Amino acid sequence: MHLPEVTNGAGSGFPAVSVGSKMNKYQRMDSDGDESQNHLEAEARSSRTRKYVMACAFFASLNNVLLGYDVGVMSGAVLFIQQDLKITEVQTEVLIGSLSIISLFGSLAGGRTSDSIGRKWTMALAALVFQTGAAVMAVAPSFEVLMIGRTLAGIGIGLGVMIAPVYIAEISPTVARGFFTSFPEIFINLGILLGYVSNYAFSGLSVHISWRIMLAVGILPSVFIGFALCVIPESPRWLVMKGRVDSAREVLMKTNERDDEVEERLAEIQLAAAHTEGSQERPVWRELLSPSPVVRKMLIVGFGIQCFQQITGIDATVYYSPEILKEAGIQDETKLLAATVAVGVTKTVFILFATFLIDSVGRKPLLYVSTIGMTLCLFCLSFTLTFLGQGTLGITLALLFVCGNVAFFSIGMGPVCWVLTSEIFPLRLRAQASALGAVGNRVCSGLVAMSFLSVSRAITVGGTFFVFSLVSALSVIFVYLLVPETSGKSLEQIELMFQGGLERKDGEVELGDAERLVRKEQEF
Repeated sequence: MHLPEVTNGAGSGFPAVSVGSKMNKYQRMDSDGDESQNHLEAEARSSRTRKYVMACAFFASLNNVLLGYDVGVMSGAVLFIQQDLKITEVQTEVLIGSLSIISLFGSLAGGRTSDSIGRKWTMALAALVFQTGAAVMAVAPSFEVLMIGRTLAGIGIGLGVMIAPVYIAEISPTVARGFFTSFPEIFINLGILLGYVSNYAFSGLSVHISWRIMLAVGILPSVFIGFALCVIPESPRWLVMKGRVDSAREVLMKTNERDDEVEERLAEIQLAAAHTEGSQERPVWRELLSPSPVVRKMLIVGFGIQCFQQITGIDATVYYSPEILKEAGIQDETKLLAATVAVGVTKTVFILFATFLIDSVGRKPLLYVSTIGMTLCLFCLSFTLTFLGQGTLGITLALLFVCGNVAFFSIGMGPVCWVLTSEIFPLRLRAQASALGAVGNRVCSGLVAMSFLSVSRAITVGGTFFVFSLVSALSVIFVYLLVPETSGKSLEQIELMFQGGLERKDGEVELGDAERLVRKEQEF
C-alpha cells in the first residue's frame, strides 16, 4: 500500500501522518482540561460563598438568641421572683408581657437607625443595649429596678429582632434566601431551649440567687456580637443606597457564585435605589401611613402575618408552659421545669426541618401545614384541659398537644413570618416597613402575655386555648387569600410581582431561578 508523502524542510520524504486529527485530539484534551479546571473553580467558589453567607447569617442571628432566652428563662425565673420579691399576679403579667410592648419602641427606632448608620451597626447597638438591661435585671433589689432593666432589654431585643431578617435577606443569594433568613427563628428557638435548660440547671439554688443567675447568663450571647462585627459585611443594598457601589459589588462577589449573577443583582439593586431616590420627595413614614394600593397590599400581608404569628398564642404557650402543665396535673416545680425542656427541644428540632424545606417546598405550603396543625393542637389542648385534666392521661395528652403546637408553629408560622416580612417590601421601605411588622408582632405578643393569666382566671385555661384555636383557624383563611409564594424570586422581582409586572402562579418559578434552585438544593 502506497503511503502519501510529506516533504520536510530538507526535501526528504516521510510517511504522511494525520497531523490534523492529532492536533484536534490535543485541542479536545486541552478543552476538557480547561472545562474540568473551570468546574473545580466554580465548585470551590460555590463552597466559599455558602460558607461565607452562612457565617454572616449565623452572626447576624445572635441577637435573636437573646429574645428566645428571655422568653424561655422568664417562664421559670418568674416562679422564684414571685417568692423573692413578693410580686403580685398583675405585676407578674406586667413583668412578662412588658418586654414585648417595650420592644416595639426598639423596632420602631430600628427602621430609622438601620437606614442611617447601617444594618451592621444597628445589630451592635442592639447587643449593647440588651447587655445593659440584662445586667440591671440580674442585680435588681426590687420590682421597680427589675422593670428598668426589663425596659432596656426590651429596646435592645426590639432593635435586634427587626434588623436580623432584613440584613440576612439583603445579603443572601436568591435561591437560598429562605434558608438563611430562617436563621433568626432558629436562634430564637435555641435561646428558648437554653432558657429552659438554665431554669432546670439553677432551680436548685436559693430563691434569692437562682433567678439572678438565670437572667445574668443571658448576657453571654451578646458578647459574641463584638466578634461578629469583624466578620460580617454591611448590606450591599444599604451600600448602594449610600452611593457606595464598588463596596456593594465587593460584598456581592462574596455572596453570589457567578460574576454575571453579581452584575445582574447589582443592576437590580441600583434600579431599585434609583426608584428610591425618585421617591424621596415623599417621606417613608408618610408612604406607610398613606400607602399606594401596591404598598397597602404588601402591608396587609406583612403586618397581618406578623400579628397572626402571636395572637394564635405561641408566647402564652411558651411563657406560661409551667402554668399550663400545672393545670393539667403536674405540681412539682422540678418536674414542671423538666417538662418545659421537652417543649423547648421539640420547638428547636422542628425549626431545623423548616429551614431545609422553606426554599424547596415553598413558603405557602409550610404555612398551610403550620396553621392547620396549630389549629388542631390548640383545640385538642383546650378539650384536654377542660375535660381530662388532673390525671395521668390528661398530663400526657396536654404535654403532647403543647409540644405539637410548638412543633407546627416552628415548621411554618415561626420562620416563614420573618422571611416574608423581610422580602416583600421594596428597598426604599424595607427597613421601616419591616420595623412596622415587628411592632405588630411585639404588640400582639405583649397583649397575649400580659392578659393570659387574667383571661384564664375568667374563662379557664382550656377556654383560653379554645379562643386561640379559633384565631388560628382564621390564620388559615388569611394565608389562603392573601399570602403570595415568594420562593425563587429576587427581592426586586418580588416587588414587581406585587406591582403586577411579573405574572406568576403559586409554585411557578422563572426558568433561570428554577435552574439555580435545583442546583442549590443538590448542594445543600
